[in-house]
Amino acid sequence: MEQTIELPAFRRSAELAPNSIDPETRSVEVIWSTGARVRRAALFGEPHDEELSMAPEHVRLERLNAGAPFLKVHEAHDLDAVIGSVVPGSARIENGQGIARIRLSERDAVGDIWRDIEAGHIRAVSIGYQVHRFEISKPDGQRELWRAVDWTPFEISAVPVGADPAAGFRAKGEHHDCVLHRRDAPTSQGENPMTDKTQTAAETAEQSNTTAAPEETQMTDDKTGAADTQTRAADTKPKAKPMPDPAPEGRASSIDTDLLVSEARAQERERVSTIHGLADKLQLERGFADDLIKRGVSIDEARRLILDQVAAKADETRTFPHVSIPLGGRDATVTRREAISNALLHRYSPTLFPLEDAAREYRGMTLMELARESLETAGASTRGLSRDEVATRALHSTSDFPEILAAVTNKTLRQAYEAYPRTFPLFCRQVLATDFKAMHRVQLGEAPQLLKVGESGEFKRGTLGESKESYRIETYGRVVAITRQVLINDDLDAFTRIPAMYGNSIAQLESDVVWDIVTSNPAMADGTALFHSTHKNLASSGAALGVDSVGLARAAMRKQTGLDKKTVLNIRPAFLIVPASLELKAEQLVAQNLVPAQSANVVPQSIRTLSPIAEPRLDAASETAWYLAASPNQIDTIEYAYLEGQQGAYIETRNGFDVDGVEIKCRLDFGAKAIDWRGLYKNPGA
Repeated sequence: MEQTIELPAFRRSAELAPNSIDPETRSVEVIWSTGARVRRAALFGEPHDEELSMAPEHVRLERLNAGAPFLKVHEAHDLDAVIGSVVPGSARIENGQGIARIRLSERDAVGDIWRDIEAGHIRAVSIGYQVHRFEISKPDGQRELWRAVDWTPFEISAVPVGADPAAGFRAKGEHHDCVLHRRDAPTSQGENPMTDKTQTAAETAEQSNTTAAPEETQMTDDKTGAADTQTRAADTKPKAKPMPDPAPEGRASSIDTDLLVSEARAQERERVSTIHGLADKLQLERGFADDLIKRGVSIDEARRLILDQVAAKADETRTFPHVSIPLGGRDATVTRREAISNALLHRYSPTLFPLEDAAREYRGMTLMELARESLETAGASTRGLSRDEVATRALHSTSDFPEILAAVTNKTLRQAYEAYPRTFPLFCRQVLATDFKAMHRVQLGEAPQLLKVGESGEFKRGTLGESKESYRIETYGRVVAITRQVLINDDLDAFTRIPAMYGNSIAQLESDVVWDIVTSNPAMADGTALFHSTHKNLASSGAALGVDSVGLARAAMRKQTGLDKKTVLNIRPAFLIVPASLELKAEQLVAQNLVPAQSANVVPQSIRTLSPIAEPRLDAASETAWYLAASPNQIDTIEYAYLEGQQGAYIETRNGFDVDGVEIKCRLDFGAKAIDWRGLYKNPGA
């Protein structure tokens, strides 16, 4: 015979395994159940014995292996009560014992608990579990045995004593369906047959308190407790509970039963509709809600699982390289998102980001008001929510608020990155790298000279001289976090000015890498420094910046030869590179002479065509040294590379894992190398 009744979640004591403590990972193994037989207060009729089957096929370990919480004394309604979690995949059944590894939180508040566990002061834990199916039998002359053959442990708690005082009692709150399978139908005249859902939780608790013996109100699942229970069962035969007097009128009893059944059905309908409503509102799959209903999950537990599912989806890294526009016009969501972003950017810098017409309705709203707006637009009600709850849900939900913050951060960082004055792109050549492997750049020599071919003569073969330089791109990055505290405090600078500073820093990094090549004078592939007399690109003695010294440097570049040491390349310099201390002198040198005092002071047109580049990073190495550089279109000088598809600063966002908010990762894949020395010339100055 099978029946379905509503049952609450149960609790049982378990124990830590102190010898399994791992201080490095702050984890310890627990024996969360041995399935030992314990005494349970009456649910219907007389008290009974309960036994948990530890057969692997009878225990649902999905909840534990998914990282079930490790709580403080079963406090399921306070986030501070979560002091750790089950290490995913560690829950298992071995030799009839349920074993799992618990990893405690790194929070300071949990430190004292961890130290007590290490010292052996805290040894007891307790599990919360739900039973989905009991097999009931009644051995001759003994209590009924309820054997759980389908059950789910869903949390583990640290407790001060080995048995929870409430273990085994039906708590007020949500219930779940459980199938009761009786092997033998009741035959004793004194037994009261079970009726589907005929008792409320309050009636059951009252009945339990009046029928259970004092020593039975605290149950334990450890070996000592189980032995004590079995000893009491052997020494004292349970007395049959007297049947209550029948109702004076059978009709009244039937009406009471019908009312209770109707109430139970109404509660079940409310549970089903609430779970489906929450899943639909948060755009979860229908099958996920159906599974919760089928498993008999309570409303409170369903809310927690639904939020976990939403958070799991939101944890996926989201990037926004472009915005798609549907046929027939712009998407309303995209338009609204861009309007809010523009309003926030206008607050950050009215001159850089003028206010658009669509953004006017949002310009006076605080971050918290915008967060509420985003939640309500996504269909979530914010009525009655605190500022902290609004901030948390806005950052961990299907609303578009994280995308808005990411867009604002991206634009401020990009604007600052592009505004930074980078001087090296003028004389350097940019390329794209397809991967992070070393790139080999061939320094081509001159083409072989043509030889005269006589009548019926043979064309002779020639070869190109070459030299090879190698370098690779490197990855640089930082993470910017937008926390819920930022929203609550309406701290706009946290995701506008700070990202702008990072954008400036990324641009500075590129300049540091390139100009370090000029100032550090690294060795080339031939083993000789970039600027060296052997390369004929270093003045033998320093000379102050002037027409004569520049003329000599220009002549030296024009006389550079190919790799065969014969062919003259006639390289024409295009840029005059000086430290900041010589910037004014360089500008005066290339300025047009309108009324020269003497013809000897006239600066030649060829020198006035040089473009001056002043770089303050050169001053740290030398305030007198100056350089000439050819155009990269004529000959290679310094080459810099980005990873293909990610030129400049690249932004990725995700819901925070280490922080309670949104994490924005700024990444730069960049590298640089001097490819050829013949397009550069250095004079140490004087």
